[in-house]
Amino acid sequence: MIEFWILAVILVASAVWTIAASKPVYSVVALLLNFAALAVLYVTLSAEFLAVIQIIVYSGAILVLFVFVIALLSSGVAPFAMGPNRLPKIWLPGGVVVLVSLGFLVYAASQAVPASVRPPNGPVGAANVFGSVSDFGAALFTVQLLPFEVTALILMVAVIGVITLGGEAMRDAAPRGHERKVERAMREAILREGTD
Repeated sequence: MIEFWILAVILVASAVWTIAASKPVYSVVALLLNFAALAVLYVTLSAEFLAVIQIIVYSGAILVLFVFVIALLSSGVAPFAMGPNRLPKIWLPGGVVVLVSLGFLVYAASQAVPASVRPPNGPVGAANVFGSVSDFGAALFTVQLLPFEVTALILMVAVIGVITLGGEAMRDAAPRGHERKVERAMREAILREGTD
């Protein structure tokens, strides 16, 4: 039980650090710490498959994507102007949301789950055991199929939106042949100026 509380403190502290960091790179480091602590928490729950997926997908792919986005967005750009500090106004509603969420969590944890609903315990990686690949796949494609499909739809809409926005920016650019004509006209104008 002590490792759970240590991991819980690390998770909450790294989540707060992610939001409150002064620089985006520090936020990414805090998010990496949060992902790693969550993976360790999955291991303590005997869900090794989820822990490995957490490291590979989130720490390996999504976090690297964040680093590239930060690097590309901040290159050659002047520092952003600081707006008004809205953080003091968010503490009260944020605290209420956290307390209500903790209340629901305590209530849900206090309700006993019947033994017929709980997955059986057994050796790690065995079929039909909590945290196994087969148990995860069965839950994903049976009980959780609708949220899985909705997530896929949302990601597809996001990709279409990015292509649409990027396509409009590309359409506004001058065609390549036009650039060559402008270059040739500028060279000719420079040569004419040199002969006069």
